[in-house]
Amino acid sequence: MNIAIIVGTVFIASYLIGSMNLSYFLSKRKGFDIREHGSGNAGASNVIIMMGKKIGAVVAVVDILKAFLVVRGALVLYPEFRYTGVIAATAVILGHIFPFYMGFRGGKGLATLGGSILALDYRLFLILLIFALFIAFVTDYICFAPITCSVLFAVLYAVLKQDVWYGVILGISAFCIVYRHIGNLKRIRKGKELRFSFLWNRKAEAERFGIKDDDGVSYPYQYDEEQKNQPHS
Repeated sequence: MNIAIIVGTVFIASYLIGSMNLSYFLSKRKGFDIREHGSGNAGASNVIIMMGKKIGAVVAVVDILKAFLVVRGALVLYPEFRYTGVIAATAVILGHIFPFYMGFRGGKGLATLGGSILALDYRLFLILLIFALFIAFVTDYICFAPITCSVLFAVLYAVLKQDVWYGVILGISAFCIVYRHIGNLKRIRKGKELRFSFLWNRKAEAERFGIKDDDGVSYPYQYDEEQKNQPHS
């Protein structure tokens, strides 16, 4: 089959599947847009804030599986083209971050990055998972995990394959993931970013933000016009 057809088919199909955002659909079913509350992110982390840990865990698993199945499926269907896997991985991550039907305002790409890495190389997945947890616990901010892991994966995978083009293709998704977290970095500097320890110590985070009634709507900060003008994360 013509290489251009393979690339186009894999990219478009992967992007469209990646754009299916469970957190957005769940919030709409409950009568609100998750991007207009909490952190303004249509992803598992904001689902935890807005709907609880259990639903957030489900969304994370679905996003991981979404990416894993897309990449593995592409590799099975088009094994003759060496870049099939990384093209599918990049496209599914871009679909999750920039879904066309949501005005290109989607999630941050952490879960889909994880699923893509798992599908391409389970050894790197385990290494980067341990590294991501280490970074999250040490810094107490989850946003540093996808930023560092996306860049590291692009570099390490290219080195393992001894082909710079693997790194170039994966570098596209890494750039977009870093871009999506600019808002998080700005909030860290201002002391307004949600800490990783929120997962097991929500009360302390509520107190840190001066919230007495932790209703899950205004937590940890209300979504305002200023955030709309920043990269969504």
